[in-house]
Amino acid sequence: MKRLNTKVIIHLMGLLLLFNGGFMLLSALVSGLYQDGATLEISFAGVATLFIGTLMMYTTRDHDTDIKKREGYMIVSFGWLVMSLSGTLPYLFTGTIPDFTNAFFETMSGYTTTGATIINDIEVLPEGILFWRSTTHWIGGMGIIVLAIAILPLLGIGGMQLFAAEAPGPSADKLHPRITDTAKRLWLIYVGYTLAETLLLFLAGMNFFDAINHAMSTLSTGGFSTKNASIAYWNDNPLIEYIIILFMFLAGTNFVLSYFAFKGKVQKVIKDYEFRFYGGLILGVSIVAFLIIYLKANVPVSDYHPMMFGEAESAFRHGLFQVVSVITTTGFVTADFTGWTPFLTVIFFGIMFVGGSAGSTAGGVKVVRHLLMIKNGLLEFKRTLHPNAVIPVRYNGKSVSENIIFNILAFFILYMLMFIIGAIVLGALGLDFVTAVGGSAATLGNVGPAFGQLNPLANFDSLPVLGKWWCSFLMISGRLELFTVLILFSPNFWKRA
Repeated sequence: MKRLNTKVIIHLMGLLLLFNGGFMLLSALVSGLYQDGATLEISFAGVATLFIGTLMMYTTRDHDTDIKKREGYMIVSFGWLVMSLSGTLPYLFTGTIPDFTNAFFETMSGYTTTGATIINDIEVLPEGILFWRSTTHWIGGMGIIVLAIAILPLLGIGGMQLFAAEAPGPSADKLHPRITDTAKRLWLIYVGYTLAETLLLFLAGMNFFDAINHAMSTLSTGGFSTKNASIAYWNDNPLIEYIIILFMFLAGTNFVLSYFAFKGKVQKVIKDYEFRFYGGLILGVSIVAFLIIYLKANVPVSDYHPMMFGEAESAFRHGLFQVVSVITTTGFVTADFTGWTPFLTVIFFGIMFVGGSAGSTAGGVKVVRHLLMIKNGLLEFKRTLHPNAVIPVRYNGKSVSENIIFNILAFFILYMLMFIIGAIVLGALGLDFVTAVGGSAATLGNVGPAFGQLNPLANFDSLPVLGKWWCSFLMISGRLELFTVLILFSPNFWKRA
């Protein structure tokens, strides 16, 4: 095996720090506009990050531009770690989160678009810090590495290895033969959706600051809000909730399908198996939630805006909102869904493992993996009856290779194993069964709100210190789809042939 190209890894870490520092200075500008008293500290954080990034790039300017798979995996995993470590600076410098463990947890939750928070009173934070929280979501949403791919040609580096590590799913749909052009098109859609939702939320009654923050959190399927009550703060404005539902759904859909839709290839969207399964699942579970909520007239919408579920529209809207929020792993809440009967609680726990579509900003297992596992499972009946027949799994009219099926089965087994280990560790740290199981599922799946002590109306501040670090590890593992992170713990990864 060829010697590890450490210089290119350090060089790209520096590049990512430049991105981070630039967005910090943008947050400082927002802080200055609102005169929230945190402008100088956020600016210092930005300048410090830019200085370190520039130093790293300058000292490795003579790097070899060749990136192999090993370098690709390390750049992605260490990139997220470096971004999260530097991302703590605005919190630490302003004193809004003075404890490093808490600051790291909050930042990792932001970049991984988990949306789990340790902040007890969000509304007292300076506007610059609130904007920075949402920005970490927005950067992480499409993948900081995909962002870097768009400009790597300027450095004479090809980005295919990075794209493979950032999106290690069953397939990599490319909108254009060149991966950099793919990244640019995806970012154009991402930015366009963000601006569109900001405008619609503003017109629906949010102020501009809340609108842009919630648009960034929605499109990244993150879930950070500027309000303690999350979207329940606007429970008296159904239009705001419907707008967020729409964009959560779009964010959880494969962005390649959005590109096809904008190009007028609507039939290609409608015929996509994953899209139909994704939409059908949301509709089916939402109808079940609606019926239970509507018939249970003694269940309040939330503790913030008590309202009885006597009205069909209200029951449908809140049920649909929470189903879309959990399946897309966004994590916004309009109510404490853990109080909507034990049956619905079990359903919400189950859909935490679904995730959005491949090629979306959502976390979780991903719909396409479930779909292919179901198809393969059903075909096993035919294979048992006809052992000599060759019966391949077909997806969107094409045969799926056995290697992909084996990869998906391995991923699912590894995912469930990580979930079980995650819950055992949290249980060993003193959390009760419901909290440990819910916390593991919510952080590994990048969902955010969980159950027990970590329910939608609480936060993760009650976790012990080791619990916060463990959940941070689960968040990055889940966000990078396990293999990218866990492969670094394999002895074979570090061996030189």
